[in-house]
Amino acid sequence: MKNFFRMKYLRENLFGKLPFLQPLESLLLRFFMIPNLFLLHAEGLEHIRDRKGPVIFAFNHNNSMESLFVPVFLVYHSGGRKISFVIDWMFGKIPLLGSLFRLAEPVYVYHKRSTWAVLESRRPKKPPFPDTVSLCCEKLGRGGRIGIFPEGTRNRDPFRLLPGKPGIGHIALRSGVPVIPVGINCVSGRKRKKVHAFGRVVLKIGKPLQFDDLSESYRLAGRTSSSSLAEGRERYVLALTATHRVMSNLAGLCGKKYTYPAPGLKLDKKSIADNHNIKEVLCPA
Repeated sequence: MKNFFRMKYLRENLFGKLPFLQPLESLLLRFFMIPNLFLLHAEGLEHIRDRKGPVIFAFNHNNSMESLFVPVFLVYHSGGRKISFVIDWMFGKIPLLGSLFRLAEPVYVYHKRSTWAVLESRRPKKPPFPDTVSLCCEKLGRGGRIGIFPEGTRNRDPFRLLPGKPGIGHIALRSGVPVIPVGINCVSGRKRKKVHAFGRVVLKIGKPLQFDDLSESYRLAGRTSSSSLAEGRERYVLALTATHRVMSNLAGLCGKKYTYPAPGLKLDKKSIADNHNIKEVLCPA
């Protein structure tokens, strides 16, 4: 009986059909799935299997290990449908690793400086595209999939999530595409003492989140506002509201708390001005 279940497990997690990948890509994906056989346990796969069309994946972020293993796992269980992760530009400049990332057709952002002088010298003085949010929406409009870490950086606090960046809210509301929250638990110790750098990962995939009510308001903001500043203010608050929903769902899935209040409608002019430009509001890890 044990052998039967082992074979079934291997068949489901290593030898499944990958119709959306080329043979070489399929082989690479299966190779990188091997560590997941021992390190990753997932719940909620029914929310992504056989799902068609564009979708936005939102993750909390604990350590570097999950940046590779979790995307590989989700792409595999989506039949090989690629997920374009929003990541820092320097990952694309690292030999071999950059080649692997390019297979997934990532969305690079260029605002963050590299601590390595050699890499920093290769950072483009001017990004190849002016608006990250628009690029993500364009990919979604073509039926693609986007992956985002709304916290913006690795968060090793075992108890609390960081405040979510509004970029995911702007993308979700502008595109009208649902968001699937994916909680990642990498906490070890009997009393959740710390986030481990390498070890067992528990993945909980939530139900898709729809933002039809907010999307309609976001779309109409330009028509109902008397100035570009008012329009930016209204859309910024709506994007924050969507982001808050995403982060609250992530908290329930990953076991951490999200203690930040829901956004209100009162924002001072400085806050609006600071966040009016949404070119780089994603701040990926």
